[in-house]
Amino acid sequence: MYKRITTNTLQEMKLKNEKISMLTAYDFTFARIVDEANVDVILVGDSASNVIAGNETTLPITLDQMIYHASSVVKAVKRALVVVDLPFGSYQSDPKEALRSAIRIMKESGAHAVKLEGGSEIGESIDRIIKAGIPVMGHLGLTPQSIYKFGTYTVRAREEKEANLLVNNAKFLENIGCFAAVLEKIPSELSKKVTKETNFPIIGIGAGNHVDGQVLVLHDLLGLTHEFNPRFLRRYMDLNKTVKSAIKKYVGDIKSHDFPNKNEIY
Repeated sequence: MYKRITTNTLQEMKLKNEKISMLTAYDFTFARIVDEANVDVILVGDSASNVIAGNETTLPITLDQMIYHASSVVKAVKRALVVVDLPFGSYQSDPKEALRSAIRIMKESGAHAVKLEGGSEIGESIDRIIKAGIPVMGHLGLTPQSIYKFGTYTVRAREEKEANLLVNNAKFLENIGCFAAVLEKIPSELSKKVTKETNFPIIGIGAGNHVDGQVLVLHDLLGLTHEFNPRFLRRYMDLNKTVKSAIKKYVGDIKSHDFPNKNEIY
């Protein structure tokens, strides 16, 4: 059991063929539970835009909001590596702005690394951030911040041209100094190829079982969300039903004058 997970730990795990577990968290309470359950990497994902703020896409969430969520998570974590998504608009247009955004996340939240979506097209931004001493995790395949360009959430890189580009971008991310990369919603054989042809950890979400680790959104895993049903999602609980049942019981106890009872008052 690793006492504290670092970027070096993940590299060791890959070399030992030990699978890496990664899960999202956005607040102190859930982050503490996730950390105590020995998850290796906690991602403060821009998916907070969907599951916390109720937006249709990840695009609306701001840098200030990501820092708020990240700082809440970091306070709870004692073991996991905390990685924070750079939100849409905070790194794509200007490498200097990308560095400023990454520095703000590290300084104001206390996180351990940042994650960016894209390959060589954002290479200068990644390079500046890494040279400033900030660890970077890459993200290829289905990149939700580019959803309006794709026009769909379907599997990416089925065609040879896009598959070759993805492999080249994965190698680019490794060579420029990223410590790991996420591959989202791509064919299993392609993720197998990327994992074999690179030496840094590859984390999959909807990318098959040949990768070095897996990541899911916490709210999906726990069954708090019901409207999202991709093939890659395994629900380990149905908290939507459980929590709703508890709240209905609470409401019923109030209405029936059962709560609070004589043992629950001062």
